[in-house]
Amino acid sequence: MDEFACLRRGGRQRILAYVKEAGGGRAILEHLGVSTACASLSPTRGPAQAAWC
Repeated sequence: MDEFACLRRGGRQRILAYVKEAGGGRAILEHLGVSTACASLSPTRGPAQAAWC
């Protein structure tokens, strides 16, 4: 599987940025005027239980 192959147009995708800082993504979105509000995350769930347990 080629991770950089575009499934829609068949071309090559490329990485434009790699954000390592915790607030980096938020700063970029705020600069672009995109809302940074998001839904709260749900707590993680354990593995699925078998029906007979």
